[in-house]
Amino acid sequence: MIRTKKELLHYMEQDRLALRQVQRKRPRFFGDEIWKYTIALRKWEYYSGKGGFNKFFCLFYRFRTHNLGLKCGGFSIPIGVFGPGLSIAHPGSVTVNCTARVGKNCRIHECVCIGATNGSDQAAKIGDNVFLATGAKVIGDITIADDVAIGAGAVVVKSITEPGTTWAGVPAKKISDRNSHCNLSPYLNLK
Repeated sequence: MIRTKKELLHYMEQDRLALRQVQRKRPRFFGDEIWKYTIALRKWEYYSGKGGFNKFFCLFYRFRTHNLGLKCGGFSIPIGVFGPGLSIAHPGSVTVNCTARVGKNCRIHECVCIGATNGSDQAAKIGDNVFLATGAKVIGDITIADDVAIGAGAVVVKSITEPGTTWAGVPAKKISDRNSHCNLSPYLNLK
């Protein structure tokens, strides 16, 4: 959870760099809906749990996140899941369970699902610098190591404990020892 204004600014700056928005400090008035969505998500997270007049801001950013998520094609991402450096590549469906935990510098493409299954309420714990390609599904109470790339349409149902590898297929199998860094923004500190 984002607790201080300094943390909020850090998260939003890392998200901007992850989205490769180095020429601009703010989203354009028309366009940049994904960037606006990540800003609203971070502000909703910051204002949630704060009392007094901050409840108004919490409700406002929750409503804004919901509306921008619909405008972007159906983003359903709860607060407190992603670390700094979230990059959603394209508009389209993205569904994340509220019990999932994802580290810093995660890049997600459209039609990705991070969910729980088999009677368990727990979703995946995903490390830092992870890339999830179009249509990837990460299902169940599993762990994904740091620097992992998951290919398009892959279905991950077992833990990936080997960092710096690429996985694809149904069910997902290791296909190479190549890490995820070439798929992430070059402006991020991936160490």
